[in-house]
Amino acid sequence: MGLLNAFNEWRESRYQNHVNRMKEENKCPDCYGRGFSLYPGNEFAYHANQFDCQGCNGTGLYSEWDSLS
Repeated sequence: MGLLNAFNEWRESRYQNHVNRMKEENKCPDCYGRGFSLYPGNEFAYHANQFDCQGCNGTGLYSEWDSLS
């Protein structure tokens, strides 16, 4: 159980570092500021534009991502 907790803590720490780095650069953490997904994981769901990043609505900005999450 300790190994699993250590792994989950490492993974959460890594994710938080990623989010903080993207916040400093004002980029969406989901699409790295590109505004679109290279592979739409939701390709079977209907959206206006399935290639736009769902985290930031295609803007690529951290502020948009933060307001939607």
